[in-house]
Amino acid sequence: MKKVLVLYYSQSGQLKSVVDSFISKLNDDDIIVDVKSIKPTTSYPYPWSFYEFFDEFPDAARMRGCEVKKLENLEDDYDLIVLGYTIWFLAPSSPIVGFLKSSQAKKIFKDKPVVTLIACRDMWVMAQEKVKKLLSNVDAKLIDNVALTDQGKGIYSFATTPRWLLSGKKDAFWIFPPAGILQKDIDDASRFGQRLNEALKQDKEKEGKPLLKNLNAVCVNGKLIASEMIGTRSFYIWSKIIDFCGKKKTISRKIAITVYAVFLALMVFTVVPINIIVRKILNSFQKDKLKELEKKYEEPSGR
Repeated sequence: MKKVLVLYYSQSGQLKSVVDSFISKLNDDDIIVDVKSIKPTTSYPYPWSFYEFFDEFPDAARMRGCEVKKLENLEDDYDLIVLGYTIWFLAPSSPIVGFLKSSQAKKIFKDKPVVTLIACRDMWVMAQEKVKKLLSNVDAKLIDNVALTDQGKGIYSFATTPRWLLSGKKDAFWIFPPAGILQKDIDDASRFGQRLNEALKQDKEKEGKPLLKNLNAVCVNGKLIASEMIGTRSFYIWSKIIDFCGKKKTISRKIAITVYAVFLALMVFTVVPINIIVRKILNSFQKDKLKELEKKYEEPSGR
């Protein structure tokens, strides 16, 4: 009998739907699937209010994590762990970071093969690199990664994602497509669970090799990698500025947040479009390099 532990934190409920689809063909009489939702000690709102959203920005960007409740009723040992997470400010969500930094995670993940499962907009590469480090710190063995991304690609998500998070509205509006992952893509995630089911019955998880090859588990857009790196550095700098201006919910901090929000909006409508055009031109001269980067960041599962 094989035992699989599935851990996730879903704020809006979308990741939970992805997880449910993912495991729908994994569980059977020979494989026990133990699903646990990671719960922060202090719940986060959904939808967010404007200042609550940006109040969390420094903690998320600097990966401080948050205090989480201890998981109860776990099995003594698991053959495989699936870790589902979303992206907050180009980093894994605070509850996921908090859990991976906990003493309980060190016991659960030690020497275990892990499959990460991401649901987000199309910029997740830097967050996954951070998760890799967190998993390494608890001696886990990452063998696969699956990333499902929003249907509103590129610059559209700069409008659709904040609208969804701050209002709860996912529908299409004006020239913008709906927010979130296509239902078809969510439903199709069951193929990964099916593959894991077959692999576990053959003890392939013990080999330490990817189990989800050739299933289009991930697709990295090399043209976005530089933008992610720039965004990560910018977030880190601004998070320090906001922290310096005061603690959460203080007037001085709200003033800093307001300044940053205006700056961010100006960047999105001015610098970002220009950057896209410039990088499109530059990328045409470095196609081979981009392909190498895509292959690197698509490991271990690949397309």
